[in-house]
Order: sequence, then C-alpha cells, then structure tokens
Amino acid sequence: MRIDKYLKVSRLIKRRTVANEVCEQGRVKINDRVAKPGSEVKVGDIVEIQFGNNTTKIEITRITEHVAKDDAKEMYMLI
Repeated sequence: MRIDKYLKVSRLIKRRTVANEVCEQGRVKINDRVAKPGSEVKVGDIVEIQFGNNTTKIEITRITEHVAKDDAKEMYMLI
C-alpha cells in the first residue's frame, strides 16, 4: 500500500491530499529513508512523521484497504 493512503486509512492524517503534501515536503520517513507519496509500506516497517516540532514514530502492524474508525489504531503501534 502507498504511504499516503496508509496514513489516511490509519487515520494518522485526516486527508490523503494532506498526507501527500507531508510526504512531498520530506517529513515522512520509512525505515530511516525519506518517503515519497508513492512509497510502498509493508507490515513491520518503521514510519516516522514530523508534525511541527513533534515526531511520531510507529511500527506498522496491519495493512487493510478499509477499516472502521475504532479499529484504525490496531493498524500501528507507537514506538
């Protein structure tokens, strides 16, 4: 799955266009490499997202195309 879509489906970022812009600005890393919006992610990848001064680091535990709001938090684990 593309990183921009994953960020939207997992509800880490509300809209896919915003996720796309964040990736283009170089504020998303997958396994310590800067990610483009089309970069593929898989289970076990470490994703780091910079929101202003804050950095969120997660490990991907599940990938699904559609998920209920309550189950979105099961798609990743905070590190």
